[in-house]
Order: sequence, then structure tokens, then C-alpha cells
Amino acid sequence: MSHQTDWANSLAMWAIPQEILAKATTTPWIHPPELFALPEVIDSTISHSRAREALPVGGSVLDVGCGGGIATFALADSSYVIGVDHQSEMLEMFAANAKVRGLRCETFEGFWPQVSPKVPVADVVVCHHVAYNVAEIGPFLKALDSHARKRVVIEMPTRHPLSNLSPAWMRFWNLERPSTPNAQDLLDVLKEIGIEAHVDYWVGKMRDRGDLDRDSEFMRVRLCLPPERLGEVREYLVQNPVPKQRDVATIWWDVSA
Repeated sequence: MSHQTDWANSLAMWAIPQEILAKATTTPWIHPPELFALPEVIDSTISHSRAREALPVGGSVLDVGCGGGIATFALADSSYVIGVDHQSEMLEMFAANAKVRGLRCETFEGFWPQVSPKVPVADVVVCHHVAYNVAEIGPFLKALDSHARKRVVIEMPTRHPLSNLSPAWMRFWNLERPSTPNAQDLLDVLKEIGIEAHVDYWVGKMRDRGDLDRDSEFMRVRLCLPPERLGEVREYLVQNPVPKQRDVATIWWDVSA
């Protein structure tokens, strides 16, 4: 079995059982745009450094799964930025943030790599916290590679981002969650498709939303629980606060001429 198939099969195991999903009052697969808004100060990370190394002065950056642009707007040498996202609200934030910085900007709405034929090539391609949403990972990675002149930089947690919820799933539903795929599995896929990538492991800060009520509601929806159980979720979060840090992998490679 190929590494690409292993990746897809592992992601499929994260599906919520239908008998639980049927009880949800709201779709659990929510990505509120406010969670992707730029902080006042963007902390420079290893991922930003790896992108900055390859970016020429006045160069271009393509951000796949751009959100508000936290992967892009710490790269001061860029003059032309391209955002790709499947949510229009994210692209509006990205374009507004580019305008504030005086950068030329284009945005493309849709899923990668389906939208990739419309998207220009850039000096550096960045893709932060998207890979675990992609089952067909081989074509996704190849399209990133083909759209970069110099380097591709991927940032991802070393474990699936929903792993932090695994104890809560056990507490509320007696449901055991998977432990794969992980960052090493992505490196295995890259090697399988002929890309020799580098990896830097580091510890990153979790975005502190600082609002217990909102975090409780977000977790309730994620767990497919009815509104009347919000108090239980809030109590659980008080006893089991969201971690302040997580292990992160920056996976990067230079594109062959």
C-alpha cells in the first residue's frame, strides 16, 4: 500500500460516526473567520524564516489556505501576494490585510489543487495548517511544487490538530479517536512522489482566544452535543484547559530548476 493511500485511509478514520453526526444541531466542521484574523504583532516563526530565506526582495508569495494571511504578512520582502482559500470571508480578510501593507494582491476562491490551473506561479509557496484537511495529498503537494519558482514551505502540527479533542470525545461519547496521520507520514508521501524535503521541529504557541464561553460553545459544536450540554462542556474546559503550546513541523524544499 502506498504512503498516499495510508494518508487517505488515516484521515478517513477521523470521520465522525454517522449516529453521532445525526444528533448534531450545527455542522461540527466549522472554521470561524475570526479565528484566522491577524494578531497585532505576527510572531516570526521557523516557517517564516524558511520562506524569507528564499524570497527575493520585491518577490511574490502564494499562500494556499491563506486565512487572514499569517503565513504571508510576516515576509516583509514581498510586493505581490496571492491568496487561495475556499471561504470568501478569508479572502476578504487577506485582501484587506494586503491593502493595509501596500501590497499588490490577487485572490482565488476554491479548493486546492482544483483551482490551481487559474493561479499564477510565485517565488515562494506557503501552506500553513491545511495538510490534515486533504485526503488526496499527492496531487495537492505536486501542485504546490509546480507553483513555486524557489521554495515551498508547509507548516503543520506534528499530530492531527483535532488530537487535543480526543480525551473530550472519550469523555462525552466514549469514542476513541485515531492517532495518525502525522508530520512524518507527510514526509513519507513527499519522498514517494520524488520530493526530498527538509523538516524543522519546534514548539509553537496556541492562539489564545481568552474567552471561556466562546471556547465552550466552539467545543460543544465540534463534539456534536446539543445546546443544553454547554454547561458540561464549560466545566470540562475549566478542568482541562486548552494547551498553551503544541509541537509543530516546518516542512520545506527547494524547487528544482
